[in-house]
Amino acid sequence: MRSAVLFILSGCCLFIFTTCRNTQAPLQHTNNEPLTDLMEGNQRFATHHATHPHSSGERMKSLESGQHPPIAVICCSDSRVPPEIVFDQGLGDMFVVRTAGNLLGGLEIGSIEYAVEHLGVKEILVMGHRECGAVKAFIEGGSTPGHIRDIVDSIRAEQEISQIPANDKNLLNDCIQANILHGIHQLKKQSDMIAEKIREGKLQIHGACYDLSKGKVEIINE
Repeated sequence: MRSAVLFILSGCCLFIFTTCRNTQAPLQHTNNEPLTDLMEGNQRFATHHATHPHSSGERMKSLESGQHPPIAVICCSDSRVPPEIVFDQGLGDMFVVRTAGNLLGGLEIGSIEYAVEHLGVKEILVMGHRECGAVKAFIEGGSTPGHIRDIVDSIRAEQEISQIPANDKNLLNDCIQANILHGIHQLKKQSDMIAEKIREGKLQIHGACYDLSKGKVEIINE
């Protein structure tokens, strides 16, 4: 009798263990293009159907030996724009660089080069967002304390923004879009490594803008 009970219990445990394992999110990336995965994730997020993939203990353990994210995302430090949440992604899915105004300097570009050269990143997304405080500070002018001035001065120096007339009816949004395009152009011009990968057809760069009120990401074309 005791042996029969133990046999039944062991069978139940095996069933539960197998079921739990089968419900874990798959460890591999999908066959979609990386940007497609992100946009599908954003659709889930914006419609309140986020699945929070690749967040299990099994996923965490699988990444101990290294990372191979298929896409790098450059975006603003704004707390309202966390890319992993906005795109409904998980551990190891994106290589992320965040700065105020999604601005790029040597350290940031070096980080992206590392992702491309050593991690095998195939796509880069430069993402700004509506109501960007850094771009607003540039438009409003006035004095800015400390190193915040460096942020405003950097935006002011962007050629793409300098071409927008001050009386533009959609000034803020147009400047935000110009700032995104500047990031794309900057990566291509200031990184020989990135430019070469693009020429070889091994790397793509995209632009995008996040709408705070809708939770939606819009692709920005050059």
